[in-house]
Amino acid sequence: MFFVMLREALSAMRANRLRSFLTMLGMIIGVGAVILMLAIGNGVQKQVQMSIASMGSNLFIVMPGTTSANGVRSGFGGAQNLNLGDARAIAELPGVKYMAPITQMNQQVVYGTSNWNTQIIGSNGDYFPLRDWAVVQGYAFDDNEMRTGAQVALVGKQIVENLFAGENPIGQTIRIRNNPFEVIGVLASKGQSLDGRDQDDTIIIPLTTAQRRLQGSRFRDSLRMIMVQAESEADMPRVDSGIKTLLRERHRIGEGQDDDFTVQNLTALANTAAETTAVMSLMLGAIASISLIVGGIGIMNIMLVSVTERTREIGIRMAIGARPGDIRLQFLLEAVIISVAGCLVGVLIGVGGAVAVASTGKLLVLVTLSSIIMAFTVATAIGIFFGFYPASKASKLKPIEALRYQ
Repeated sequence: MFFVMLREALSAMRANRLRSFLTMLGMIIGVGAVILMLAIGNGVQKQVQMSIASMGSNLFIVMPGTTSANGVRSGFGGAQNLNLGDARAIAELPGVKYMAPITQMNQQVVYGTSNWNTQIIGSNGDYFPLRDWAVVQGYAFDDNEMRTGAQVALVGKQIVENLFAGENPIGQTIRIRNNPFEVIGVLASKGQSLDGRDQDDTIIIPLTTAQRRLQGSRFRDSLRMIMVQAESEADMPRVDSGIKTLLRERHRIGEGQDDDFTVQNLTALANTAAETTAVMSLMLGAIASISLIVGGIGIMNIMLVSVTERTREIGIRMAIGARPGDIRLQFLLEAVIISVAGCLVGVLIGVGGAVAVASTGKLLVLVTLSSIIMAFTVATAIGIFFGFYPASKASKLKPIEALRYQ
């Protein structure tokens, strides 16, 4: 009996192909939009997670404070009041695992006939484990090369591609401000940071070398920032308060005076960014889900029209013995077929759209099985829900009134 009704439902849909397609269209667009929006949201979330992982964990950034001259105040980092002594004192604090003093600048780098403008970072050996930055070729400099101011460098992926053009960079000599540096290592790829900067477009050299060779004599001992990694997440509050207390003492900042430095909890900022992208992903899915409800309403409207057009047919079926449940089941089957068929096509369009967006290379798009199952299940349930009322209305028609209907 069920298969007979299924055959009749398919027959009724074939008799009105255009109307059936237009009814499905709402589900097709709704499911496709949900899958595509969730894929984009998941991709953005994945990118943020990758950026967070590339920075390291349990991190603090200590920045200089502001300067003021003739009523004009600089932003944070404008002052030059952090030095290597501050950094070494911070390294001795309880709960500190790694400490990396940093100076950075942009310089033109020359190799042979090629040149490239890039970011130069001067730091110590702790910078690599603190940033969880592996060396894939060669080796990283150590404290001995830091003390002696060795003119050695580690280069990122972008530097290898733009300066060496297929050559092995290890052992080659590059020039920064006419100073020769031997390339001793190649850094693993890091990708973009949270602020969109390409971390692979970087050269890392010993801090002392950067201060002596590249910084002006006026600011030779100053630091751009100090990165600090706590032993564990539980140690972070203690390290945070320890850094602030220590620097206030070293900089002779009196009671009630403002700090001349800032301490940023990078892990907290990164977690906030991750939570924001998760909310954005949910919002994209919720907005796209509205089209599913619109599609369900479309199914209900078309099914109501179908019930009205087939009133005499319903009356004849009931007159020859069809029960209300049989009539209800037939119209529900039509709603189910429309919903499922529309969902299947919508899944194909949504996945295809995600692949098309990903192929542009401008956005990371991540289609997950859970998002497909969720979109398919919700869309089917909505279609059946909105198809139930027309089916119920058809089953409640009185046979005599239905037969009289013109």
